[in-house]
Amino acid sequence: MLKLVRFALTAAILTAIAVRLRRRARMPDKRPVPQSPAPAVRRTGMGLVWVAIAAIVVVTLTAALVPGSTGRATPEPTGPPPMTQDEERQVSLRAQTAVQQPLPTPAEIPDPSCTPAPRPVTVRPVDPKVRRAVNRQWVRIERWLKANAPRTYRTLGAPGKARTIAIAEAQMGLDFPDDLRASLLRHNGSKGARGFGWVPWPSAAAPNLSVREIRDAWRHMCGLDRTDRGDDPWAEFWSGRMIPFLLFSDGEDESAPYALVDSTTGETGWDDPIAGSGPAMPSFYALMRAVADALEQGTPVEGWRPAVERGVLRWENVEYGNP
Repeated sequence: MLKLVRFALTAAILTAIAVRLRRRARMPDKRPVPQSPAPAVRRTGMGLVWVAIAAIVVVTLTAALVPGSTGRATPEPTGPPPMTQDEERQVSLRAQTAVQQPLPTPAEIPDPSCTPAPRPVTVRPVDPKVRRAVNRQWVRIERWLKANAPRTYRTLGAPGKARTIAIAEAQMGLDFPDDLRASLLRHNGSKGARGFGWVPWPSAAAPNLSVREIRDAWRHMCGLDRTDRGDDPWAEFWSGRMIPFLLFSDGEDESAPYALVDSTTGETGWDDPIAGSGPAMPSFYALMRAVADALEQGTPVEGWRPAVERGVLRWENVEYGNP
């Protein structure tokens, strides 16, 4: 802008000088005495010169300021002003903080199985075929324990009552599978910390639970974890649809202290220190039969073989021997 103004003034001055020199070149050596109107003419001519100079300056300035001309002023920036170094550092710090900040955890969903709706106590009949099959396995186990591990045999509980089972089902909001109910009607758990248990356990300290102990264990676990974290109940710390039927009394923690029956599928499983918790048998009856076969034939159950020590049933690892 300043350069254009200087250019306009310079052009005006040069134009005035050129006009002046041209007028002098046309004047004769001896000037006649000027007539009275001459000064007016000269003043008029010089006035026109200065008017022309002023016009040139105005035209030049107008050309410099009017948008679209060759000398238009630089337009004002439409975007945000550039950030200073301090502002750039603040933006960078905010971005790093957002990256380092942990993602929000999803909201915990209450486990509906741990808060069942009230329901009436209903004694359901057990399928006769299932009850006969369960009793056959119990006969095999009772015979072997009485002959080989009498101290363990004496821990078998008395027969359970159908109404007691129905009350537990109503309080838990779950239906016990027929094979589990038939087993409880034959022997309602085991007596003592070293009572007979279905799951092979090296310390012989995994007794079967009675009906009331099953209910209490279920309440205890629901009190520890009342949330639902997915569709796979075996992958959770606890799912209210599980029925605990055996207690690992010497477990080091409460991550999986029970053997479980899935009330929905009937699958049976327990905690394994290597494989983790998961279904090991398709049903409770399948576990009973596997234990009966192991006692009579010496075959292993999930890598454990029966052994007897001072009239007490124990289980030893097939690969590493007696622990």
